[in-house]
Amino acid sequence: MEESAPKQSTLQGIPEALTPKNKYTDDLIDHYWGSINYISTLIKASELKAGLILSFYGILLNFIFKSIGTVLSEVSNANFFYVLIGLWFLCTAISIYNCVRCFIPKIERDYDKNIFFFGDVITKFGSIKEFAKTFHQVSVDEDQLFEQLGEQIYIISKIAAWKFSNVKRAIWFLAFGLLIIFISTVYYFILSLL
Repeated sequence: MEESAPKQSTLQGIPEALTPKNKYTDDLIDHYWGSINYISTLIKASELKAGLILSFYGILLNFIFKSIGTVLSEVSNANFFYVLIGLWFLCTAISIYNCVRCFIPKIERDYDKNIFFFGDVITKFGSIKEFAKTFHQVSVDEDQLFEQLGEQIYIISKIAAWKFSNVKRAIWFLAFGLLIIFISTVYYFILSLL
């Protein structure tokens, strides 16, 4: 009895089982991976912004601590000035806290296992052989592949949004702090003229 050869598709001798259901599958895969790469770039951008804010604080705090002794000796009885300095310190602490939070790795574990998430790869798919088999099965099934990629896009988008919300708060408190420094400087010069 003769073995039947696998049914051939119209795509250059590729077995029908491996033929994409959609003729635009390659474009879709590129679109999904492009989205993942774009969102990953946004995550890096949020961390870069947080780093720049922290660098600015390094310069600003160095300048302030070098001149704080002189300023405090000249305004020793000005309670309003001390309130302003306290508010500035609070804004600065909150801003720095939000910058540091942006650097904390954010891992979302409340979702189904995903072959594209490193944490799931080593914890939810068994041995290396079992993972390789599952990875192949998902990779050749377009519906499963696009579902897994779509879920990954959603999860990393959620992480990017969380990081950007921290950067946004850090920038707002930086702005409030700079406003307080400006008011403190004007108040200091008014006191020094009296």
